Amino acid sequence: MEKCPRELKIDADVVRAVLERFIRREVERAGAKGVVVGVSGGVDSAVCAALCAGALGAANVTALWLPYRDESARDDALAVLERYELKSRKVSVAPMVDAYLAQAPAGDDVRRGNVCARARMVVLFDFSKHLRALVVGTGNKTELLMGYYTLFGDGASSLAPLADLYKGQVYLLAEALDVPARVIARAPSAGFWPGQADEKEMGVAYRELDRYFYWLVEKGETPAALVRRGFKGSFQRRVLERVNANLFKRHVPLVPKISGKTITKAVKIPDGF
Repeated sequence: MEKCPRELKIDADVVRAVLERFIRREVERAGAKGVVVGVSGGVDSAVCAALCAGALGAANVTALWLPYRDESARDDALAVLERYELKSRKVSVAPMVDAYLAQAPAGDDVRRGNVCARARMVVLFDFSKHLRALVVGTGNKTELLMGYYTLFGDGASSLAPLADLYKGQVYLLAEALDVPARVIARAPSAGFWPGQADEKEMGVAYRELDRYFYWLVEKGETPAALVRRGFKGSFQRRVLERVNANLFKRHVPLVPKISGKTITKAVKIPDGF
């Protein structure tokens, strides 16, 4: 079975050109010297790394592999680094994570995973400051809708080139970018603990979510109408409850409106100032 539903097929070459232009423009606009991207061995980060290399040249991309204790994705991450000839460094987040967890209230795997994700982002942003680079996020639209990411962890970045692409579309882009086959075939996982898998944790397959969101979000069909397309009410309730519960993640920080104006755009500096 193809990873991308037919409804979501894209012209990968066109999308690639658009995203590379976006990355190049935003880096230039910020006056940055390049980008920093976390490479996990998964398809999303591999696609981001490839896009950045295409947009800026490999010399301007710093790839960081940031394992906690599970290093089973090491060979997949190395395959990406070698394919695109990226500057790279391994930084284990285990010392900083374990130092905190030793003092933290007892928690479950999810909380521990959130700590790992935020520790990784500490490293990425620290490197970005040192290198005068922008941090590139690797999240996709399916995960954003489901809230399947850590607020101020993997959800934090300066640029998010995949945020308007569904998971299946990322796979199509991966093929166009010649991402190593072993990475494309790998089951999606953040690697927070042995055996952790995205689809198992969410309780639903990406492909099924992609097709559902296509009709719900892109086409604007109602949940009642989608029953006629084969989406059971129980499935929709489970997905929509999660979408709605995580809506706050996509509107942060929440700021109460007091003044009349909010600065959301750059202010043009007149010539001669």
